Amino acid sequence: MDRAPGLSVRLKLTLSYAGFLMLAGVLLLAAVWVFLLRYVPERAMLFNPDDKLNGVFPVRSVLLEVFAPRAAAVLAFLLVFGLLGGWILAGRMLAPLTRVTNATRMAANGRLAHRIRLPGRKDEFRELADAFDTMLARLEAHVAEQQRFAANASHELRTPLAISKTLLDVARTDPSRATGELIDRLHAVNTRAIDLTEALLLLSRADRRSFTREHVDLSLIAEEATETLLPLAEKHGVAIETSGDVTPTVGSQALLLQLTTNLVHNAIVHNLPEQGTVWVRTSVRPGTVALTVENTGETLTPELVSTLTEPFRRGTERIHTDHAGVGLGLAIVKTITHAHDGTLTITPRSAGGIRITVELPATTPHAEW
Repeated sequence: MDRAPGLSVRLKLTLSYAGFLMLAGVLLLAAVWVFLLRYVPERAMLFNPDDKLNGVFPVRSVLLEVFAPRAAAVLAFLLVFGLLGGWILAGRMLAPLTRVTNATRMAANGRLAHRIRLPGRKDEFRELADAFDTMLARLEAHVAEQQRFAANASHELRTPLAISKTLLDVARTDPSRATGELIDRLHAVNTRAIDLTEALLLLSRADRRSFTREHVDLSLIAEEATETLLPLAEKHGVAIETSGDVTPTVGSQALLLQLTTNLVHNAIVHNLPEQGTVWVRTSVRPGTVALTVENTGETLTPELVSTLTEPFRRGTERIHTDHAGVGLGLAIVKTITHAHDGTLTITPRSAGGIRITVELPATTPHAEW
């Protein structure tokens, strides 16, 4: 934004300091003069034994002639002292703000790794500097995450296109090849590309929070998601157990259903080869409602679990099975949770598998439903 040039803050503070000091000096001199007037008569009789200075003299007039030049000299000294002292003090006071301004310019030029790290005890400027450092750290992490996401998304979108091109090149060089198999493979590759594109659009929509909020019940959403995925669970030999209370919250019915579906889907797919179990529970906590999805499976380390919400991470390796998804399941869950002002907690189970808990703000009592 273009602004008209104006006085610097340092100069304004200097003038303020000098003006205040001048005002205080004027008030002090005025008080001294008023005090003198109370005890000094307007005229006085002076008597000298030598009869040289006998008579009546205007004492106040003489006193004013003596007081006025000295008062003017004091005010001039206060003006010079106020300007010099105010300039120095204002410079010292605004030095931290200069560092914040320089850091802001560096961040505007793309240098997000710079930190102010203002020394000294806590005050308003140091709170501002610390808040700015925290913002820079989050912004740097967000930019790095977005760069990784863009690179991974480009790679994931490039893969089905490259496969389709290869299949078409093979069909063009070998006209006698059966077209049925080619069509089936192209259909599978195209379906995967569409799923990935829809997942990216859903992730973007949730991240922008461009959705209508309404009263929802997580327990009903959990039931709908488990019923939808029950055939997939039976195919994988996984048992699903649901339990819990009515959990009222406010949010998007479609997005929260997508969140729950992703959690249950991952719990089914990433499970034991046989005799696996998935537990889906809803509960009410002080001020929040919680959805917990827990499953059996391989033993995972906390370090690995902490990376599962990154886009295109699929456990210990990149897998491409019929139900492996596109690697955005938990990333979408994380984004939807944050868009609903909730928290996502992922912890490994000691017996194998993971426990994922989504906490969302609770609404008012059930009577308003």
